[in-house]
Amino acid sequence: MHTFIHNYTSKPEPVRCTGSVDSRELRFARAMVFAIEEINNSSALLPGVTVGYQIHDSCASVPVAVQAAFQLVNGLAPEYYPDQRCSQSGMVMGIVGESGSTPSISMSRVAGSFNIPQVSHFATCACLSDKEQYPSFFRTIPSDKFQADALVRLVKQFGWTWIGTVYSDSDYGNNGMASFLSAARREGICVEYSEAFYRTYSHSRIQRVAQVIRRSTATVVVAFAASGDMRILLEQLCQEPVPYRQWVGSEAWVTDPDLLRFSSCVGALGLGIQQSVIPGLKEFLLELPFSTVSASALLSKFWEEAFKCRMPTNAGPDDTLCDGSEDLMNLESPYLDTSQLRITNMVYKAVYAIAHAIHNALCQNTTNQCDKFIPLQSAQVLAQLKKVNFSQNGYSVSFDANGDPVAMYELVNWQRTIQGTFQLETVGHFDASQAKGQEFRIQKVLQWMRGSTQVPMSVCSESCIPGTRKVQRKGKPICCYDCVACTEGEISNTTDSPNCYYCPEELWPNPERDSCLPKPVEFLSFSENLGIILVVFSVSGAFIAILTTAVFFQHRNTPIVKANNSELSFWLLLSLTLCFLCSLTFIGAPSEWSCMLRHTAFGITFVLCISCVLGKTIVVLMAFRATLPGSNVMKWFGPFQQRMTVAAFTLIQVLICIIWLIVNPPFPIKNLTTFKDRIILECALGSPIGFWAVLGYIGLLALLCFVLAFLARKLPDNFNEAKFITFSMLIFCAVWITFIPAYVSSPGKFTVAVEIFAILASSFGLLFCLFLPRCYIILFRPEKNTKKHLMSK
Repeated sequence: MHTFIHNYTSKPEPVRCTGSVDSRELRFARAMVFAIEEINNSSALLPGVTVGYQIHDSCASVPVAVQAAFQLVNGLAPEYYPDQRCSQSGMVMGIVGESGSTPSISMSRVAGSFNIPQVSHFATCACLSDKEQYPSFFRTIPSDKFQADALVRLVKQFGWTWIGTVYSDSDYGNNGMASFLSAARREGICVEYSEAFYRTYSHSRIQRVAQVIRRSTATVVVAFAASGDMRILLEQLCQEPVPYRQWVGSEAWVTDPDLLRFSSCVGALGLGIQQSVIPGLKEFLLELPFSTVSASALLSKFWEEAFKCRMPTNAGPDDTLCDGSEDLMNLESPYLDTSQLRITNMVYKAVYAIAHAIHNALCQNTTNQCDKFIPLQSAQVLAQLKKVNFSQNGYSVSFDANGDPVAMYELVNWQRTIQGTFQLETVGHFDASQAKGQEFRIQKVLQWMRGSTQVPMSVCSESCIPGTRKVQRKGKPICCYDCVACTEGEISNTTDSPNCYYCPEELWPNPERDSCLPKPVEFLSFSENLGIILVVFSVSGAFIAILTTAVFFQHRNTPIVKANNSELSFWLLLSLTLCFLCSLTFIGAPSEWSCMLRHTAFGITFVLCISCVLGKTIVVLMAFRATLPGSNVMKWFGPFQQRMTVAAFTLIQVLICIIWLIVNPPFPIKNLTTFKDRIILECALGSPIGFWAVLGYIGLLALLCFVLAFLARKLPDNFNEAKFITFSMLIFCAVWITFIPAYVSSPGKFTVAVEIFAILASSFGLLFCLFLPRCYIILFRPEKNTKKHLMSK
C-alpha cells in the first residue's frame, strides 16, 4: 500500500496498491471464481440462472475496501443488455469478503445501509456479531469470541499461568485480545505484558515489541495477529539471537504455510479452521490460460513475480519476456497449495451460502428451473441467508442469530520433520457444541519449543505444595506469590491453597501439614520409663515398710521397740505402706473411679500417717511430764486416748473427702489446652476447694506435729524420738511446700509425676528418719537395745 503525504495544495491522487501479490489471497479469489462456475454449471442450484461476479483488490486497506464497497453498491455495471432481462441489472445481491476484520467493518457499514448481505470468509472480530451495528454481516469462519475462549482453555490445560501477549493493532487484534484477556482473567491466568503492533508501524516500534519479548520471563507468548503483521514481528525477532518461546497463535497466522520458514517458532501451537477437500480446485488453479493472465493486471503481476519474467506490455529491453510457456505445475507457491484447505473452504462455503439464499428466493415454486424474471431485492437475499442450512462436500453451512457458524477448530502444531523441514500437523480438535470440559480432544503427540517433547513451564511462581499457602507479592499480579508454610495447628491439603485451616479440636497436623491426624494421647503410663521408675520406688518403699514392720514385730519385746510406743509404730508403718501403694493409683489412664480414689486414698493415708506421728510426739511430751513429781498426766493419754486421737484426726479427713466426693468429685478429662499437639488424659479436681482442703488439713497436722516435736527435741533421754520426728517433719514440710509451685507449673503427665514424687519423698523421709536409726540399733548394735542403756540418762 502506497502512502502519500498531503500538502493540502493539490487534489490527492487516488489510492494505489503497491508491493507484491499475496499468493494465498489470490487463491481465495480464484476459489470464489471456481465456486461460481460450479454453481452456474449445476442443475440443482439456481437452474437457469447465471451468477456473475466482480473481484476487487482491497490491498488490506480500509480506504480501498470502502471505495470497492461503494462501487458494488452503486451497481454501475460496465455494460447493460436489455434482452437478458436480469432481475436488476448490475445490482449486487451479496458480497464475499473481506479477509480482514477492519476492512470488513468498513464495508459492512456501507453495504448494510442498502440491506446487501456480506459474508466474510476470514473476518473473525467478535464485534461483527453485533446485529444492531452490522445487521447484514455473516461469516463462515467462527467469531473470535469462541477462539479467545478456546485459546484460554488451551493455555489453562497445559498449566501456563504466566504468559505474554502480542496482537495486531486492528479491530481483529484489539477485540480478539480483549476477549482473550477477559477470559484469561476469569481463569486466573496472568499476563506479564501485552503489546500491540501493526505492519505499517515504524521500525523502532516493532523493535521495541521484540525487545519486550526478549526481556520477558514468560515462556509462553499468545499472538492474536494477522499473518502479515506476524511476519514483520518474526523478521524483527530473527535479526538478533532468537529468544525461544512457546508460541500460541490465532488461526489468522498459525496456519499460514508461508510463516513456517521461521524455525524459531517450532512447536508453535494454535487453532486453525478445519482442513477440507474441494474436488477439482487444484486442476482449476492450474488451468490458468495465458490470455486470461495478460488481460488482468493482478494476474500479470502474480505471473511476473512467480516466474521472474516480464509481460510484453511491461518489459524493458533487458527483461526476460513471459510468453505463456511457463508451467504452473513446477511452481512452488501458496497459490497452488491445496494440501490443507482451510480458509479457502470458508470462501467456497460463503459463495454457496449466497447462492442458496438466491435460490430460495427465486426457486420456491419450482425445482428444475428458477424464474429469473422475478424482481429480486437484496433484502430478500438477506432474509433467506439467515435461514440457509445445507451441506456442501460434506461440510454443513448455517448461521446463528448473530450470523456466526458453529465454532469448530483444529489444534495445529508446527513440527519438525525427519528431513529437517517444518510442517503443520493437526493434533486435536475443538468443538464448542460439546459439553463444558469436553471441547478439546488431543489425539497426537505434540512437539514443543526447541523440538522438545516435554511441556514447557510458564509460571511466575511455582505451585505451592500442600502444607503451604499462597501469599501475594506486593505490587505483583495474582500469579506471583510466595509459598509460606502453614502455622502451627493449621493445614492445607490442596495445591496452591490460598489459606490454611485449623484442624478439629482432637486432631493435629502431620509433619508435612497437609492432613489432620488424631492427636497422640498422653498420660503417665505403667509402660514408660518414668512410670516404671515411680512404680519401682513405690513398691520398694512399701516393701521396706513391710520389712521394717517385720523387724519391729520380731523384736517387739525389746526395750527400744517398747520405748517408742510399739502400737503407734505399727499403725505408722501400716499407713506408710499404704502411702507408698496409693501412689500407684496415680499411674495409668485416668478413669472415673481412679480419679476419686487417688486423691481420697492419698489424703486419708497421709492423715493417718501424720496422726500417728503426732500421737507419738504427744506421747513423748506426756512421758516427760509424767516423770515430774506428782504428775499423773499419762493416765489422760494412755493407749486408748492415743487410738482415739489418731481415729479422730483421720475421721476429720474422711469427712472432708466424703463431702468433696458428694459435692463435686474429681473426674477424668481430656486436656486440650496445655499442649496444642497432644491430648493429656488427667483428673480434674472437681472442686478445687476440696483438694486444697485435703492438702491443707495434712499440712496443718504436719505443722502441729513439727512444732510439738521441736519443743520436745531437747528433752533428757538417751534416745529422744522427738529429734527424729522433728527432722522427719522438716523433710515432710519442705517436700510439700516445694510441691505446690511445682504442681501448678508442671505440664501434662509431669503434674502427676510431681505429685507421686512428693508422696514418695515425704513417705521415705518419715520411714527413714523414724525407723532407720532403730532398725540399725536392733540389727547391728543390739548392745544398745537394753533398758539400762535407755535409762542411763
